[in-house]
Amino acid sequence: MKYIYADHAATTAISEEAKLEMMECMDRFYGNPSSLHTPGQEAAEMLAECRETVAGLMNADPKEIYFTSGGSEADNQALLTAAKTGEKKGKRHIISTAFEHHAVLHTLNRLEQEGFEVTLLPVYEEGLVRPEDVAAAIREDTACVSVMYANNEIGTVQPIREIGEICRKKGVLFHVDAVQAAGRLLIDVKDMKIDLLAISAHKFNGPRGVGALYCRKGIRLVNLIEGGAQE
Repeated sequence: MKYIYADHAATTAISEEAKLEMMECMDRFYGNPSSLHTPGQEAAEMLAECRETVAGLMNADPKEIYFTSGGSEADNQALLTAAKTGEKKGKRHIISTAFEHHAVLHTLNRLEQEGFEVTLLPVYEEGLVRPEDVAAAIREDTACVSVMYANNEIGTVQPIREIGEICRKKGVLFHVDAVQAAGRLLIDVKDMKIDLLAISAHKFNGPRGVGALYCRKGIRLVNLIEGGAQE
């Protein structure tokens, strides 16, 4: 039976190009990229090339890109990193919106249980958060602001650049869930003043189980799993 698939906001089919590239990588680059032997070094070169490609999608440095198992892991790691970074400076307040993905909201619930204070800003009838509300909510003890770029249910696109400018001027880390935006909207982490950003390949014709986290240079990433630094 033929049908029209109209749920690309949830997930996309993998492209033929991505499928063929994956098959070639599994056949040719099977070595551990941390190993010194030839198969390992070939795998390391391929991994570096992939890191450069992803970095190019968002105007980042390849050394700022970390591969994950998907967008939810990237969001979790980003928020925990921002929270622990702020905690070292006595900052235990986080700002987000009531409109976020569960990967963000549930992580914020966990941080609340650990003693962090979370402020969830409202979104208005057009589905947007207002930058002036973000500015008004920032306090001296605010560690992080977390706002999604594009909403996964109604498609609203948030004023990320304006919010990023506010956060940078206030010295507050800015996390962006860009899972729904990657492959569709322009992402420039430098211009938008983004410190941490999550994407997921399956949203734009890549494989499931592959995501990436951008973590700006100078921010120490918090590990979710100990002993797995090779990704």
